[in-house]
Amino acid sequence: MKRIGVLTSGGDAPGMNAAIRAVVRSGIYYGLEVIGIHKGYNGLIHGDYEIMSARSVSDILHRGGTILQTARCLEFKEKPGIQKAYHMAKEIKLDGMVVIGGDGSFRGARDLSLAGLPTIGIPATIDNDIACTDYCIGFDTALNTARDAIDKIRDTARSHERCSVVEVMGRDAGYIAVYVAMACGAEAAIIPEEKYDYVEDTIKKIKDGMMRGKAQNLIIVAEGVGGSVELAKKIEKETGIETRATILGHIQRGGSPTVRDRINASRMGIHAVKLLKDGVGNRVVAKKKDSIVDYDILEGLNMTKSMESELLECSKILSM
Repeated sequence: MKRIGVLTSGGDAPGMNAAIRAVVRSGIYYGLEVIGIHKGYNGLIHGDYEIMSARSVSDILHRGGTILQTARCLEFKEKPGIQKAYHMAKEIKLDGMVVIGGDGSFRGARDLSLAGLPTIGIPATIDNDIACTDYCIGFDTALNTARDAIDKIRDTARSHERCSVVEVMGRDAGYIAVYVAMACGAEAAIIPEEKYDYVEDTIKKIKDGMMRGKAQNLIIVAEGVGGSVELAKKIEKETGIETRATILGHIQRGGSPTVRDRINASRMGIHAVKLLKDGVGNRVVAKKKDSIVDYDILEGLNMTKSMESELLECSKILSM
């Protein structure tokens, strides 16, 4: 192993730059040449790359987004695109690759591995929905961004005795919704993992609160459930409480990564390079409890992840 590549793919997440920095600097530390691939798999197919140095990754640890940029690549989802990417990797003399991203990025890493290029995946997605790892890079920063925005919304809602319906990111997973609901004292967290009549249940909970003299309410909705504006209208109609809907959107993807994200990204990046240095490929890096471990990439993709029942129970107990 003499020359390795690193790319970021899929949705960006705070901490990706910390992971890039760790890959580049640990690669150089172990005597490897590191190539940065621009714009994900699209850049790999078209040969958009640069040779990275320790100085290339100076002053990026605190920055959100990804200096290598990211793009979705439909061409890479087909066999001819995978072959083009593999041949380009061989043309620029890559012996291994580190892919930083989410579930879709890992499927691409699997395809590169099967094509013959040893590839290591690092989980980075604010949704925290990669099954094989307890923690994904970007999750903590997204939580703190959402918490800060929701605290501000709650201040003005209290002043006007309003109900606030806040939609946070989480297409297929409700981790952001449940965590910020607990952290911000919400009356309900509505998530894709739970199937029930959340409209009627939420209205009942608000009415019960009114009977106890509660003047303002906060409802958190995961993006995958959606319908926040319609829910707000229904609440106002059924309860008479002035209700506003706010969709936080992509503000949750940006911002300077927290200490937790910087440290986890750095540890995962170094672990990935160590694997390649030792001739080990086709793995996905993961965090289990406080340890950095790795799994076979096919095994990792086949794992499933469900919302912890204890977390849901705590959220419901605290929302009374």
